[in-house]
Amino acid sequence: MTMTASTGRAAAAQRQNLHAKLVPPAAVPSGVPRSAIIEAVCGPRARRFVLVRAPAGFGKTTTMRECADHFAALGVPTVWVTLDRSDNDASRFLGVLEAALATLPGLEGEAGDAEAGPAGLGSAALQLMRRIASHPEPFALFLDDFEVIHEPGVQSLVRELMESLPRWTHLVIGSRNLPELRLGRLRAQGQLLEVEADQLRFTLDETREFFAGLSTQAALSAEDVEQLHAKTEGWAAALWLAFLALERSPSPASFIARFSGTDRAVADYLAEEVLARQVPAVRDFLLRTSVLKQLEPGICDFVLERKDSEVLLTELETTNAMLVRVGEGEPSYRYHAMFGGFLRQQLAREQPDAGPRLHRRAADWYLSHGRPVPAIDHALEGGDVALATELIEANAASLLAQGRLRILSRWLEALPPAVLQERPELMAVRIWAVCFTRGSREASELLARSGLAERADPRTRSHLLALQPLLLAMRDHFDEAYAAGRENLAQLPTDNAFADMVLANAMTTMAAVLGRQDEARRLLDSARRRQGAGGSSFNIMYSEAAEGIIDLQEGRLRQAAARFKLALNATEGQTHGNAWAGVLYASTCYEANELVQTAHLLHVYLPIARDVQLTDEMISGYVLLSRIAFLKGDVDHAFQALTELEYLGHQRQLPRLVATAHLERSRLHLRQGHATAAREELQRADDAPLWQQAAQLRMIANDVDYLALARLRWEAVAGDAAEAARGLADEIATAQAGGRERRALKLKLLRAITLYRDERRPAAFTLFHEVLRTASAEGYLRLLVDEGLPAGALLRAYLAGAPERPQGEGDPIFQEYLQRLREAFAAENTLGETAAAGEAPQLAEPMTRKELRVIQLLAEGYSNSAIAEKLFVSDSTVRTHLRKINTKLGVHSRTQAVAMARRCGLIE
Repeated sequence: MTMTASTGRAAAAQRQNLHAKLVPPAAVPSGVPRSAIIEAVCGPRARRFVLVRAPAGFGKTTTMRECADHFAALGVPTVWVTLDRSDNDASRFLGVLEAALATLPGLEGEAGDAEAGPAGLGSAALQLMRRIASHPEPFALFLDDFEVIHEPGVQSLVRELMESLPRWTHLVIGSRNLPELRLGRLRAQGQLLEVEADQLRFTLDETREFFAGLSTQAALSAEDVEQLHAKTEGWAAALWLAFLALERSPSPASFIARFSGTDRAVADYLAEEVLARQVPAVRDFLLRTSVLKQLEPGICDFVLERKDSEVLLTELETTNAMLVRVGEGEPSYRYHAMFGGFLRQQLAREQPDAGPRLHRRAADWYLSHGRPVPAIDHALEGGDVALATELIEANAASLLAQGRLRILSRWLEALPPAVLQERPELMAVRIWAVCFTRGSREASELLARSGLAERADPRTRSHLLALQPLLLAMRDHFDEAYAAGRENLAQLPTDNAFADMVLANAMTTMAAVLGRQDEARRLLDSARRRQGAGGSSFNIMYSEAAEGIIDLQEGRLRQAAARFKLALNATEGQTHGNAWAGVLYASTCYEANELVQTAHLLHVYLPIARDVQLTDEMISGYVLLSRIAFLKGDVDHAFQALTELEYLGHQRQLPRLVATAHLERSRLHLRQGHATAAREELQRADDAPLWQQAAQLRMIANDVDYLALARLRWEAVAGDAAEAARGLADEIATAQAGGRERRALKLKLLRAITLYRDERRPAAFTLFHEVLRTASAEGYLRLLVDEGLPAGALLRAYLAGAPERPQGEGDPIFQEYLQRLREAFAAENTLGETAAAGEAPQLAEPMTRKELRVIQLLAEGYSNSAIAEKLFVSDSTVRTHLRKINTKLGVHSRTQAVAMARRCGLIE
């Protein structure tokens, strides 16, 4: 049919608009108006976080683009990131995010390297989060196709990003499913707007407007449009695919009559209709380039052996053939995921021999450009086992040294078992990869089945020398691991520098755990000497983390923190993530009361520690998460973290996790004033064989969290003070005799609290002064503050200048430390003013009877939902009562409210 130029332009614009609902180019015009959604997302009452969630093709992306355009029109800068499956690598994701945000003034920074991964992930992420948190101007960040993200480490980074965003910024996420971002709290706080499929569906009027603006071979009747609308239920993707088919259909009515099926069936059917009507050259190009994850003119020309790929890609983009432009600058695209999957299926059906050949050419192209990683991926996808094996063998050692363990694990699992059996070196690399990605238990089982122990060649033997004791140690079998490791050390050096260094580092850790500190340092020196002749960033990290553990147990907090930070920096640019140093460094940040940084590090590294099943790191990480939640007043999440720790312990047969979860619950109960509940948790933690073994070892997670200390804490706060003082004196002597100065410092603090409670003030102040001097020199804060009100009361009395107080506080560094300590206690209302002054603060407004009941239940440890159930009210009513209680008490959290209520005499 004939049309004017203006009509043609209008029709082209309509095509562009609706197609944008599926696969928007980098800059896309507004599609079908969504004024109500735009007002909710961008208006004066906009929420900080928006989730646009619907199945594929409902116009999520176009709606988000319209919102981005509206923000831009308001003068609010916008940043857009379209995600894909490769962004499940945390380092790549961080690099993409950093590069996108670098377009904002004030957030410029080095973009991450997608090929280099996360050895320095924590450091780079922390720097970026800091820049975001301090950014003074509003902006809007859009993350599209979030459904492809399933890696916990990346999800943790996004959660941390949400915590870091200033309140004047906006985050809009588009996803097909509900992302694992713990959105419940945001919903409860009214900070989340959710836009779902029902809000994105085309209305009948919008469907009419859509088809009225498009040119087809035959005009559609009102009944035809209504029938299409009813069948598609307003699904934008189906309407667009229907239009593409209708343009070439000789009988629109016949096509519409047979148009039916489930969403996937409809998509596949219409994709066939679209594909079947392409000219042969374009159709062939679509099918054969479907093997590529990224379409660039160079690789397309090479793989297809042609020279016009750039022209074809431009044409496909212009005609909206479900092609997505990736990034800016040089033309680069990808197929819409649904369309690409269909194309590959169709290629396999029509040209079964083409796929392997195309993948081989893609691998050759990547190799010629110095990119072995995607080359190996294509070799595996093309079924070229020989090429994949050859490339993996050539690159395995360097990737192992870099710590790129997840990708090694994926590749080696894809190879036939017979290939690995014939290549013991690759089998050993697979065991290393499994050990550091899925844990020692699975790696041990794989080692037992591998038959490597029967191999006599020196290279295989060198791997076994390190793997056997390491796997035992990772499961807390320290005595057996140490004995095996001592024998194996005598056989070093081998020709495998990586394995030799791992063994030396592992033995350093084992010697430290067994209390052989001098031997540990000698082994550490040996490991460092080997690093000079073939050391890896992974082993450098391992050495620094091992010595940091020794420093920490011996009380040198500042030096330990420096070593853990150095360990993180040593692995900067790698992809494995550093759970050892990451969680340990988080513990030193927590001790310095840097809670935001601690939470960030844990979100990055705790999932890795959990996957690898690092016992001490799992314990430390979950305990710290629990404490941070408790300090924020979120008691429910504090106990939930401990429940997760206990569950992991049962699931993975690690009883130390279970027992420590009970110990920490006891401590939290005691801080809430629930002495009976605290004692019951201590009884549940009483695993005699476990704590007998712990008494003989120096496991970092239980250095200051063990059963005997927890029992003495209970006696010091709620039991027999005199008996507690005697027991603490014995424990202090034992700790000091073993050089465990951090443990001794905690025990001295508890004994000072006990002496103060027992009215032995001169002795209490003398011992407390000693604790403060040591803590000041090393920067300990949480070690004191975590003891809550009893420690706060002792500090207040000490600062009041009692006659018995030791003199000599003229040191400005010491005075500055005392001020920071006082502020830390005051932030939690645990200074104990009432206990010292004998006076209760006066409330500006009295509590109602219902508020008194709520605060009593709060003090007994009930959650909001449990309080609501007991009082027969809604959760929102409980939250209202809590807000009023906080206002009347002048506090900001549940913990502070309970402490202040006790000081005011409102509860016992």
